[in-house]
Amino acid sequence: MTTMQSWPEPSPRFATVAAFIADTTADQIPAPVLSFAAHLVLDLIGVAAAATKLHASTIARNHAAMHWAAGPGAPATRLLFDGRAASLPGAAFALATALDNLDAHDGWQPSKGHAGAALFPALAALADSTANLSGRDALASLVVGYEIAYRASVALHATTADYHTSGAWNALGCVAIAARLRALPPAVLREALGIAEYHAPRSQMMREIANPTMLHDGTAWGAPTGLASALLAESGFTGAPAALIEFDDAAFAWADLGAAWLTTEQYIKNYPVCRWAHAPIDTALSLRAEHTLTAADIVAVEIDTFAFSAALFQGVPANSPAAQYSLAWPVAAALARGHVGVEEVTEASFIDPDIIRLTHATKVRIDPAAEAAYPAQRLGRVALTLADGRRVATALRSASGGPIPPPAPADIIAKYRAFTTPVLGAERTAAIERAALALTQPGSDFKALLDLLIDPP
Repeated sequence: MTTMQSWPEPSPRFATVAAFIADTTADQIPAPVLSFAAHLVLDLIGVAAAATKLHASTIARNHAAMHWAAGPGAPATRLLFDGRAASLPGAAFALATALDNLDAHDGWQPSKGHAGAALFPALAALADSTANLSGRDALASLVVGYEIAYRASVALHATTADYHTSGAWNALGCVAIAARLRALPPAVLREALGIAEYHAPRSQMMREIANPTMLHDGTAWGAPTGLASALLAESGFTGAPAALIEFDDAAFAWADLGAAWLTTEQYIKNYPVCRWAHAPIDTALSLRAEHTLTAADIVAVEIDTFAFSAALFQGVPANSPAAQYSLAWPVAAALARGHVGVEEVTEASFIDPDIIRLTHATKVRIDPAAEAAYPAQRLGRVALTLADGRRVATALRSASGGPIPPPAPADIIAKYRAFTTPVLGAERTAAIERAALALTQPGSDFKALLDLLIDPP
């Protein structure tokens, strides 16, 4: 933070945040916000199901079962798409790692990052060890987590020079969910938020983008940090205050809490790659469809985008993390195959001669207008030189999937089915969809949804 302040007693701002976390009910949340949250749950489940194919997901589940087991008397939970037991932080680690390693989950543009990939693992871990949790109460807890996490994100970005991963701030949203489901009193919540803020992984995002690995966006540690912080605070461990909430230079981030709902300002990723590559992918697909092109028709590819997008990997990837943090590769895949899905960012596709040729034929430029619009918009365009001598191009466009216009429920459902059906089969996919979308209804049971997610694919 940019200031040094001492708050031995809770600040007035903490009291406001604590009341929002504890007292916000499903009935107080606007119906469209609650409905959108149910669709976010469905989207995250689809990404998690598809991520079971990834080596990182297998490693994380095995690691959680072996090394993050619950001790005597500690709450335990089941690992999703696995069934083995782990501690609450261990289960959150496993699922957050899986989600973080398939870059297709929700995000909020001002945060330059993602909350759902940590919040849903925290919610699932806590709910599985909770006696009764209705669907509406689960959604309310998820929404509260989003609202806390994203305000923490803008406070951290505004007061810290380094561009940090999402785990640095989504941990606070996980604490908020834990506070609700474990009924933490305000004094314990205050310590938990401070512990999470202090220990959350303030890791360097651009270093990971330059050297893609399974570390991704730091969320694998944001989720368990949040849950461990809540459990530590319950045991008397201290850590208050949380500067991102209580220090004066963070005050601006909390002024509209409970009045503006950031949850519905999120985007949905249509492709499992870094959001910075989505606008070029969109424009490549539109050119391919408009001119009925095949890979053989294309001689050269030009991409105009903003600086962070241009910094993405430009070569042929050797592994899935590199493919997901690429620009030239997914654009080439879109042109060659007419889509960019999970298969295009996994190893089986890395020998495709058409995608390889188009990747090598790609040039990237930084566009001043796209750079000026970032981070409010992620703009990009593609121009193609064709074998018959023509040059076709698009105007700058914003990435699809929202937030303006917001993602359509039908599109979220279609994406969920595309990601989930090849892994879980049509019958199980449909049952999960019905249960997730019914969470907004009185009498719905969140743990009934979790029961559908336990068995391995």
